[in-house]
Amino acid sequence: MEIREEIKSAVGEVLKDLGVDQFELILARNLLHGDFSTNISLTIFHKTNQKFANPLELATHIAKELQQKLPNMDRIEASAPGFINFYLSGENLLEVLDRVLSEKEKYGEGESLEDQRIVLEFAHPNTHKLFHIGHLRNITVGESLARLLQFQKGKITRANYQGDVGLHVAKAVYGLQSTDYSLGDLEKKTINEKIKFLSQAYVDGNKAYEEDADAKIKINEINKSLYEKDSEFSKLWEKTRSWSLEYFDEIYKRVGTKFDRLYFESEVAEDGKKIVLENLDKVFIKDDGAIIFSGENFGLHNRVFINSIGLPTYEGKDVGLAYLQVKEFAPDRIIHVVGPEQIGYFEVLFKALEEISPEFKNKQLHLEYGFVRLKEGKMSSRKGDVVEGEWLLDEAKKRLKAQFEKMDERTLEQVAVGAVKYSMLKFGRKSDITFSFEDSISLEGNSGPYVQYSFARTQSVLAKIRNPKSEIRNKSQIPNLKLEKEEELVLRLVSQFPMIARDSADNFAPNTLANYLFELSQAFNNFYQNHKIIGSEKEDFRLKLTSGVGQVLKNGLYLLGIEAPEKM
Repeated sequence: MEIREEIKSAVGEVLKDLGVDQFELILARNLLHGDFSTNISLTIFHKTNQKFANPLELATHIAKELQQKLPNMDRIEASAPGFINFYLSGENLLEVLDRVLSEKEKYGEGESLEDQRIVLEFAHPNTHKLFHIGHLRNITVGESLARLLQFQKGKITRANYQGDVGLHVAKAVYGLQSTDYSLGDLEKKTINEKIKFLSQAYVDGNKAYEEDADAKIKINEINKSLYEKDSEFSKLWEKTRSWSLEYFDEIYKRVGTKFDRLYFESEVAEDGKKIVLENLDKVFIKDDGAIIFSGENFGLHNRVFINSIGLPTYEGKDVGLAYLQVKEFAPDRIIHVVGPEQIGYFEVLFKALEEISPEFKNKQLHLEYGFVRLKEGKMSSRKGDVVEGEWLLDEAKKRLKAQFEKMDERTLEQVAVGAVKYSMLKFGRKSDITFSFEDSISLEGNSGPYVQYSFARTQSVLAKIRNPKSEIRNKSQIPNLKLEKEEELVLRLVSQFPMIARDSADNFAPNTLANYLFELSQAFNNFYQNHKIIGSEKEDFRLKLTSGVGQVLKNGLYLLGIEAPEKM
């Protein structure tokens, strides 16, 4: 049982003896005062019928009772005004270190989501458009969440819902037709050249749509015809769509993501429309030629699900998507990683689905994430001033190469991708970000390269022990081991990794893990700078400690979707 769970169980027993059956125990990390701390005595003091003079007296009583029930604790102390602080014993900390070395990549695994089936939907780039910095944050957060949830035994399906039909595609097709393009000539170009051409066609088509009334009519006609599989534009649509998918696939590989299922608006549009029509006058109503859901009846806003020319909107297509996902995977939850501008949209969509069928009640969740802000202002693919995701990765790599001339190409790629990803994960998921190259590639401060370098440092130490006399002896007992303060801090941090991993998954918060890895890296580097490892009197223990830190950093980086290079 996880140490934190043991504490909760023991606290429950003590409070039951005090006549308190209902309580919420929050255990906080508190390295200034032991390993864990709780204010439970402050929250339940009023329930004890004045048996104690104040919360501190109650905390003192609880601490004394717990000391008998928790042998893993070196001591349990009360502090004003009513906190209870828990200190793991040195013996227990050493046992944790042995666990790390035995369990390796499985150290820290939990079971809070055991057997839960979850469809995690993220990335969502539209075809015929560039993959921009916002998509990069989306896929970075989504992949990390997928790994964190899997680490808690969740059965995760990585899904990617992409817009391959709609007005944006019609604008791109129109833009293509307005040029002297030749499919044969374009086929000879690289995939990046094709995408540049295609994205510019979209920008041109959008400009025409906004400024030319005749062009707007034509684009609307193209949009309608694209839903008909055998329209005159089908060949052009299929070919250009395939370019986008090839382009996206290269990016997915580069950032370490592989999807289990790619969904497209074109495959769910007709079914979504059908389901909406089947529920007309039951869930949906006609309004000025369109079919809408009256969200205002539920304290929300109204939204159109089929427009006045008979085409399903995003909402209508999402109805078809929800039914298809349930049919294919029978998920307990469907989680959508989508930006904050869609909060109101999802509130209405989820309510409409619940009204169509009770099987959707509490099944879907919208996880929003903040914008990636730029000094120049908000991006707009319509205007063409998009910061490409690949450009960001390439620029980070270019700057790293100038800083580390001897770093090989593979490591440069690992560190560059890790730098960009970490810079987007260390902040709270909902917070907005202003991306900084200087901060992201720095080997000082809270950055991906700093954590990666800390891992590489552990491997550099371990690489020096290549003879039988210097092997790390797992399960070795070191009698009367006295821990230095730097060693003790590192050990306490290592022991908290399972809790950090679970909290990061439970709260959909990769930033909790990212900042913990930075804290552990700082503690290890401080230990490394202040104490000799190989050749010291405590060589065996310190090598074990170094190996344990390396394993935890590697496990944690993996959960963030970041590679751990052994040399930097």
